Amino acid sequence: MGDVLAGFHAVWEFESDSVLIRYERGIRTPKLFQALGERRIPLSAVEDVTLTPGRRGTVVLRLTPRAGADPLMEAADGQLKEGSDPYRLALPAERETLAEYYADELKGLLTESGPAERHLVAAPEAPLHFKAYDGKASFDGTSVQFRWSWTGASSAKWKAGDQSFPVAGLGGVEWRSPEVFEGHLRLLPRSAGPAESVQPDQDPAAVVFGLGYGPVHESLPFAAAVLAAVRTRGPVPVVPARVRRDPADIAERIRHLGELHQAGLVTDEEFSSKKAELLAEL
Repeated sequence: MGDVLAGFHAVWEFESDSVLIRYERGIRTPKLFQALGERRIPLSAVEDVTLTPGRRGTVVLRLTPRAGADPLMEAADGQLKEGSDPYRLALPAERETLAEYYADELKGLLTESGPAERHLVAAPEAPLHFKAYDGKASFDGTSVQFRWSWTGASSAKWKAGDQSFPVAGLGGVEWRSPEVFEGHLRLLPRSAGPAESVQPDQDPAAVVFGLGYGPVHESLPFAAAVLAAVRTRGPVPVVPARVRRDPADIAERIRHLGELHQAGLVTDEEFSSKKAELLAEL
C-alpha cells in the first residue's frame, strides 16, 4: 500500500505485509507511546481491523492482535487503559471515509487468525531498568536483577538478599498494573510446581509498585522484554564476574541489617551469614 495515515499521537505507515507505527513525542502523548517510539506490526500478527466512533468528534481505527503474537500485549493481559492502547489510532471524524478505506484495505490482506504459536511483534530491546517501591529491577537480555532498597523492602527480601534470575530458569512473567491496587512484577519459575500464596512484598521473585514507582511506560516494556526472552529461551547465560561494590554502600547495608537484627526481625545466625556475604563483596 505504501500510504501514511496520521492521527492523534501516532502515524501509521501501511506496507504490503505490515503496519509501521511511529508514536509522537509530546506533552499530551501517553508516556507508553513515547517509550515504545516505533513498532512494526506484521499483518500475520493481526486478526481483525475495526473502525468505531470515538469521543469528542473522533473515530478510532484499531488493529486486533492475535493472542500470543505481541509480548507487550501478552504481558499487559488486558490491563491497559483505552488511551494507552498501542494498537489504537484516533482521528478527526471528518477523516472517517479515509480511515474506512484503509480498514477495508487492511482486512483484505489479513490471512491469519487464532492464537499465534510464537511472538511475531518485536519486544522492547534490553537493557532495561526501572525503580520499584522496594528495589531496582534491571534486565540485560540474559538475566533479571532485583536490588532491594533500604527503605521499601520487607525484612523477608532483606533476608533473601539481592536476586539474580537467569532467563533459562524462568517460565513467565506476571505484571499487575501500577494504576491499580497492589501493582507488581513477579517472575514465575520455569519448574511447574504448586503455586505458593506469597504476597508480592514478601516474595524475593517480585518487586512491588507504588505512587511514582514502576510506572506503566517503564515496567510494562520491561515485563514484555523478559517475557519475550523467556519464550525464546536461549542457552544458559555465562554469569559475569562479580563487580566490587562501593564500601559506603556495603556499610549502609550492614547498618540496616543491624537495625533489623536489633528489632528481632533477623536472627543471630541470619545476621552473621548476611554480614559475611556483604563483606565478601568488598
